[in-house]
Amino acid sequence: MSKTKRPQFTRILLKLSGEALGGSAGVGINAEAVQSMAEQICEVRELGVQVVVVVGGGNIFRGLSGSQRGIERATGDYMGMLATIINSLALQDALEKLGTPTRVQSAIAMSQIAEPFIRRRAVRHLEKGRVVIFGGGTGNPYFSTDTAAALRANEIGAEVILKATKVDGIYDSDPKKNPKAKRFAQISYIDALQRRLQVMDSTAFSLCMDNKMPIIVFDFFRPHNLRKVVLGEKVGTLVTG
Repeated sequence: MSKTKRPQFTRILLKLSGEALGGSAGVGINAEAVQSMAEQICEVRELGVQVVVVVGGGNIFRGLSGSQRGIERATGDYMGMLATIINSLALQDALEKLGTPTRVQSAIAMSQIAEPFIRRRAVRHLEKGRVVIFGGGTGNPYFSTDTAAALRANEIGAEVILKATKVDGIYDSDPKKNPKAKRFAQISYIDALQRRLQVMDSTAFSLCMDNKMPIIVFDFFRPHNLRKVVLGEKVGTLVTG
């Protein structure tokens, strides 16, 4: 009898971009894209893995681009944080329709629709088998949702950050522009910094490096890829010490 593979991780943080919820257009909320994401998350939860999700808001509003159009930067960032809450609720809805109990915790108080972020409560939800979605970024302007992911992963004791993208890992140059671009199976934090490979923004990346939080960058749009990563298959690029 063949042995059933066991998950390599017991607690993961999945970082989703807002654009991913917008489907191929990357704008608004695409029901099929959200459904597909929810199915992949349910698939790994059924393996007994505790799942935390941090979602961006770029499909609705991006604070930095708002400030370039004349909106005051802090105001634009708060607008972006509210966009992440909309995305969090959409993902929660899709997960619960698949029978997965889910809680949204927000870094910005909005008690009618989300719990406040409380670390111990989040951990308790995970222990009870619930998926926890962190919305509202860090609750502070000038910080990205990448930084929120790095911060929350360390706070709740995740073993890895799984950064979902549309490419199958980290390359030495843009694979869309350079057909000879080389993909890394593994790279160190220092190498990634020296080569200026934009894995995450610098604040988030420093936080991961200082706390030895591994990052796996992988293609989330290939069916069952999240499950493969969790089972330890060589998918994407591992960034580690």
